[in-house]
Amino acid sequence: GESGAASLGIDLARTRALLAAGTALAVGAGVAVAGVIGFAGLVTPHLLRPLVGARPSGLLWPSALGGAAIVLAGDLAVRLTPSAAEVRLGVAMACLGGPFFLFLLLSLRRRLG
Repeated sequence: GESGAASLGIDLARTRALLAAGTALAVGAGVAVAGVIGFAGLVTPHLLRPLVGARPSGLLWPSALGGAAIVLAGDLAVRLTPSAAEVRLGVAMACLGGPFFLFLLLSLRRRLG
């Protein structure tokens, strides 16, 4: 726990910051490799967790269907948006997922702090 780590002389603030940065880099690398599908795979379970619950077994199939629906909605939005240049699907998914993850981070911070 935190009290045990602090008694051993571990800087908890620094460790938390390094853990957050490492997680962000790992998620960013996963999305860079897998592309839009990986991004939808990260967003969808968080969107569906309030509806389904926290059980991973109960979240698997709704996440698969929800991820397909999110990618389909993003693709439709990209194809139906009138613009001079074609908007990439990754840009549309980032516009959906970026604010959502910011909201998720702020609500988690409010809950813990």
